[in-house]
Amino acid sequence: MHPAISISGVSKTYASGFSALKHIDLDIRHGEIFALLGPNGAGKTTLISIVCGIVNRSSGTVSVNGNDIDRDYRMARSLIGLVPQELTVESFETVRSALTFSRGLFGKPANPALIEKILKDLSLWDKRDAKIITLSGGMKRRVMIGKALAHEPEILFLDEPSAGVDVELRQDMWAMVRRLRESGVTIILTTHYIEEAEEMADRVGVINRGEIVLVENKEELMRKLGRKQLRLELRQPLDAVPQALAGYGLELSADGGLLTYTYDNQSERPGVASLLRDLATEGIAFRDLDTLNSSLEEIFVNLVRKAS
Repeated sequence: MHPAISISGVSKTYASGFSALKHIDLDIRHGEIFALLGPNGAGKTTLISIVCGIVNRSSGTVSVNGNDIDRDYRMARSLIGLVPQELTVESFETVRSALTFSRGLFGKPANPALIEKILKDLSLWDKRDAKIITLSGGMKRRVMIGKALAHEPEILFLDEPSAGVDVELRQDMWAMVRRLRESGVTIILTTHYIEEAEEMADRVGVINRGEIVLVENKEELMRKLGRKQLRLELRQPLDAVPQALAGYGLELSADGGLLTYTYDNQSERPGVASLLRDLATEGIAFRDLDTLNSSLEEIFVNLVRKAS
């Protein structure tokens, strides 16, 4: 089976000489939620725009479910729904007519029941006959999502979909994204709300300065690169960390009552079980302990710093 999207050797250099993308290789799997993360100007939107046929690439190939975006552009484009960053809607259309028109652009027959379902899923049914100019920014973004779904695409691009959307609407949106994935739709999103990628994504790609830094299953990424902390509340404060425990790199709080051990799966430091045994050998007792794990945001920031 072909990947949902296959990107091979894609580069983009503008007339000014600026290189926005540098030899991107990336395959997106069918039915996954793929989060593309990167700082502003990293090349996320440029890459999406190339796949969707909005921006011409300088080199490389792109196919959508095996359809080359140049030779089979009609088929490739019909498989894709795009929700861009910018709000681009016809202000004096009604909400329902905007979705109906978008469906017609792809040669799809009228389907009022489907349009009604999309509007209800997006909590827009009560606004179906309202002119778009009267809607809030968050509602307009929902209309754009509805337009992208109106022709029943197999692949949905969401470029910063939560921008300007309040918390309640954002939760509704992600509930809908989960339902779409369960129905087989492949979803590629870019977001600055990294906690959303942490909750939603199956795989994560990090792009920086036009280059793919990393592509990894989310759980594996957090297992490999996540940092963990073990914090021990001591029964008796210490004046200093005993020399016998120096190899652990322990941090002692100013009052001597809290020991912190920071480690990760790539570290050569001894494990937690070894630490606890050595603490007992040194006669150091603790009354409580807790652990902290790195978030995807911390991993992302560290990756971008290393790549810069």
